[in-house]
Amino acid sequence: MYMATLSLKNITKVYENQVTAVQEFNLEIADKEFIVLVGPSGCGKSTTLRMIAGLEQISGGELYIGDRLVNDVEPKDRDIAMVFQSYALYPHMTVYDNMAFALKLRKLPKAEIDRRVNEAAEILDITQYLKRKPKALSGGQRQRVAIGRAIVREPQVFLMDEPLSNLDAKLRNQMRAEIIKLRQRIDTTFIYVTHDQTEAMTLGDRIVIMKDGFVQQVGTPQEVFEHPINVFVAGFIGTPQMNFFDATLKKDGEGYYVLCCGVKVELPSQVQEKLKAQNASSQSIIMGIRPEHINFVAKEHADNAARGNVDVSEMMGSELHLHVSAPQEEGPAKDVVMRISTSDLPDNLRGGIPYGTELYFNFPGHLVHLFNKETEQNLI
Repeated sequence: MYMATLSLKNITKVYENQVTAVQEFNLEIADKEFIVLVGPSGCGKSTTLRMIAGLEQISGGELYIGDRLVNDVEPKDRDIAMVFQSYALYPHMTVYDNMAFALKLRKLPKAEIDRRVNEAAEILDITQYLKRKPKALSGGQRQRVAIGRAIVREPQVFLMDEPLSNLDAKLRNQMRAEIIKLRQRIDTTFIYVTHDQTEAMTLGDRIVIMKDGFVQQVGTPQEVFEHPINVFVAGFIGTPQMNFFDATLKKDGEGYYVLCCGVKVELPSQVQEKLKAQNASSQSIIMGIRPEHINFVAKEHADNAARGNVDVSEMMGSELHLHVSAPQEEGPAKDVVMRISTSDLPDNLRGGIPYGTELYFNFPGHLVHLFNKETEQNLI
């Protein structure tokens, strides 16, 4: 078995109407790595997957699977298997025949086909459905059959195009766990496309975040969460989404601090060092902070705190999501989203915080993100 590495070098896709769907896509994928392509609809992630599969012509660049250039290799000769969003099962065939179909075409011995289908069915817990037709199965079971059909081919690379998006939320969570287990049992390279950032964070060894055909950032789930490269990535990864404020970076002698909503935000020394190394000047910036990182302050200690009033209080079970309207120095009030664990609240507020309640809050300097106002790139 040779190594299932993939190398995408400057891959570009331009359609006949001159629409560029993917621009200069560069990525090295290691053997047995689980890579997730994520981004909003129309960002080019499925097109990239289809080019790897051979279902779309590559307009420019080079695609290697192992050390073989496969730009002009037929899909069936690329040693990959793809699982689609729509399952794409043959309705007139049983589950067994759906899974065995590609192996029969390859003229494998009957005993070998039988072994592979039964093994895959056992891994996916669908042995009891092998004699049924797809219409007698639920969405989750059909998706398992579609995955089983890919497993039996023992491909070098698994491609999955939004395989869970047709399932309801509970089933999605279940199938996500199944895919993690599956990955541990069949040790091969996975490339997975989704628009769901929770799926990306839980499944991927590395995540590739795309927007408008361009790769924005590649990194582990933790890297992209803690060190987003720009405002787009910062806002895309994490739910509820990061809060962004118009703020000012102030240079003060040898040091730096941020002014935001009338609050002085002290920055940690490593951030100060980086700003100093760039010789950053005082400037208008965008400051980002995640809803769970905002600090609440008691009214009597509110001398360095912003003030806001609760607009909406959403009870999410284990936590409360608050929308707080906070006045800014200029322009309209800012809608600030906060996340509080319900176990941290007094009993009388666990069901929600009443409309109009006044709150005081500030921003821990080691958890804020600073972005350039023009380029929206992370200053650190």
